[in-house]
Amino acid sequence: MSNKNKGQSALNQQVRETHICTACGACVNLCPYQAFYHDEVVTLHDCDIDEGRCFAFCPRTPTDLDAMRAQLFEAQDLTPEIGPVKGYHIVRAADEKVRRQAQHGGTVTALLGLAMKEKIIDTAVVTEGAEGFTQKGVAVGKAAEIRKRGKSKFVAAGTIGAFNRAAQGESQKIGVVGTPCQVLALAKMRMKPIPEKDNHIDKLKLTIGLFCGWTLSWRDFSALLKTRTPLEDVTGMDIPPGKGQVLIYTKRNTIALSWEEIDPLVREGCRVCLDTTAEFSDISVGSARLTENWESLRSWNQVIVRSKVGLDLVELARKKKILEFREVPDGVLEELKKAALNKKRMALQKIVEKTGSPKNLIYVGRQDSVIRRILG
Repeated sequence: MSNKNKGQSALNQQVRETHICTACGACVNLCPYQAFYHDEVVTLHDCDIDEGRCFAFCPRTPTDLDAMRAQLFEAQDLTPEIGPVKGYHIVRAADEKVRRQAQHGGTVTALLGLAMKEKIIDTAVVTEGAEGFTQKGVAVGKAAEIRKRGKSKFVAAGTIGAFNRAAQGESQKIGVVGTPCQVLALAKMRMKPIPEKDNHIDKLKLTIGLFCGWTLSWRDFSALLKTRTPLEDVTGMDIPPGKGQVLIYTKRNTIALSWEEIDPLVREGCRVCLDTTAEFSDISVGSARLTENWESLRSWNQVIVRSKVGLDLVELARKKKILEFREVPDGVLEELKKAALNKKRMALQKIVEKTGSPKNLIYVGRQDSVIRRILG
């Protein structure tokens, strides 16, 4: 593709009009032409630029993943199933108050707070709830502000747009918490595909990725919730392992939604995602999957350390007793790899169904080393 076909028009044709936009926010706050609204990126004005950062940074435009892996990580750490692995741990925040406010073990909150205390970062870009059950990305400068935003709502938040805004301001050392598509967008920024256009990516000092299987359409999901409870009563959500349910916690009770109710609400762009574990982050965090009861299980996280930045922060958290570590049970990492590889296979199948050709894999080429291995 020539540079004359890498602007807003191409982005609209290849990503938005084919309904594979992830609403990551990478194209937002770069110029006046794109904005994040509810859980969608919308075009406010047409732009005729030949080569734009909006196209270059999008996680669903063609991407040389092998080149990114080679530049950002050490070759000996790479795995085909879950990306680079320097270390794998089962951990949780040592502070029980942090755990109570967080989605599971509070590991993300604890690590961000430590990074801020140690001046590794001065700003954290996280997600917070907004009006009508929507979510949005925000930049905060205090650990206490991070702790207030530890819950997940499973709808898109346009978080990278908040990074773009913060990077243009006074922040000098930024940490971002993001889903796989969001950290992929940041990784593409780090490759500086348009060198003459400064996107302030050197201010990015830490990325913490969240395990993610899908996000939901805000419009459809909120409509379903309204039939069960007032939206303002929702206090949290969770996915218990092996239950085929999504639990909705409210001020009065817990509502169980079946997978049959949830599956039609999954964003189409999530079905073509190859990444479960946020492979292009410094540290990836997900809920633990152990052979214990759910109440015990939900207070722990599984963590993949991917880079030296991530390794140094996790080891500092160990030294300062910010995190509690427990022994990793046999077979847990292997089960994670198996699940992640299955997600890649399912996504490739969806991509081929969408394009009608195994030669057109949308944003990743057949010559990619991981794709070659999966396809044999």
